[in-house]
Amino acid sequence: MTSIPKESDVVIIGGGIIGVSTAYYLAKSGVSVTLVEKGIIAGEQSSRNWGFVRQQGRDPAEIPTIMRSLALWKGLSKELGEDIGFKQAGVFYLANTEEQVAGYEDWLKHAKEYQIDSHIVPKTEIQKYIPTNSGGWLAALRTPSDGKAEPSKATTALARGADNLGANILTNCAVLGFETEAGRVSSVRTELGAIKTNTLLCAGGTWSSLFCGRHNIPLPQLKIQSSVLRTSPVPEISKHSIWCRDVALRRRQDGGYTVAHGSATEAPIVPDTFKWGIKYLESYKKEKSRLRIKLNGRFYKELMTARRWNIDGPSPFESERIYDVSPNKKILNEAFNNLRNLFPQLENATIIESWAGLIDVTPDAVPVISPVEKIPGFYLATGFSGHGFGIGPGAGELAAHMITGKASKQELSNFDYSRFF
Repeated sequence: MTSIPKESDVVIIGGGIIGVSTAYYLAKSGVSVTLVEKGIIAGEQSSRNWGFVRQQGRDPAEIPTIMRSLALWKGLSKELGEDIGFKQAGVFYLANTEEQVAGYEDWLKHAKEYQIDSHIVPKTEIQKYIPTNSGGWLAALRTPSDGKAEPSKATTALARGADNLGANILTNCAVLGFETEAGRVSSVRTELGAIKTNTLLCAGGTWSSLFCGRHNIPLPQLKIQSSVLRTSPVPEISKHSIWCRDVALRRRQDGGYTVAHGSATEAPIVPDTFKWGIKYLESYKKEKSRLRIKLNGRFYKELMTARRWNIDGPSPFESERIYDVSPNKKILNEAFNNLRNLFPQLENATIIESWAGLIDVTPDAVPVISPVEKIPGFYLATGFSGHGFGIGPGAGELAAHMITGKASKQELSNFDYSRFF
């Protein structure tokens, strides 16, 4: 769509899986919705992630929503009339240390509470699920009902589904800001013109904090960078998606594997690191062994990025419509070597493609799905901290219910914006 509607019941910022899923479920319920994306649908992390659809290992706050999301994933291909690559093939977390085993056993208490089919696989039985390996792992956490999907297909299919239901999908169109009347959202200003609305959802991923800051809405958010590769078609080593300390992998529909490092993630230092850093101290203590702190050109780029701009533009969103970040070759080489060492049948694998994406992370690594009380009509669905793809349909449906008043306070309580303050 190249022209904008004069008005819409709801406007959504962001064409990732969260924004698109919300638009889909709003349109499905008969709500007039316009989704505005500054670049292309799924141009950033929604097409660059691992493709896991997992319940296991989730923060307890996310479990009810991921369970709902998994139920939605099961029927999406049929509902949308498109193959999105979803399959319940199970997820396997492998433990190198007794501490990891203890952590898995502790998480099983949450699985039992929600009747999730997770269980510990002892060392002697790992070979049954991964017949040839040289890992020497102590145990594994397995959830047979967990699944996987193709990131390159799922979000765009949902966008087409929303469009078919009557949603307006605008791409290459930046939202510059919003206006209020009597303190409430009254219109949204885009580079193509204004849309009259009293309800705005910001689902802008890594861009959300910048957008909110322009309206004096503080949103603690930092970025981490994940590098990923895909291999040539190779023999299947397991039906499960696998994570361990050294490598993470998912079998793709094209016969190759999507591969990442299991415990090496870049954390670029940017100006917001100093602004929000104190809120991340506890998370840093837990994750410091896997974070590779890096000062690079992004610091200076963000230092020069405008934090305030006129609502008529220009804004920072037109100058960088898609984060095009380069993968870390060192991390990927480590991951690829680990892959071939752990799974000898993949020794002839070659790297076909590599990429990277920026992930929006909150201080507690739990998303925000919440109204912003001081501005009636303004809502957030952001900060999914690398867990957003699998939980996307469920989170989108929850956000749609939040906007239409169908979600209970209990459903939203774990995702409340005010918890950071």
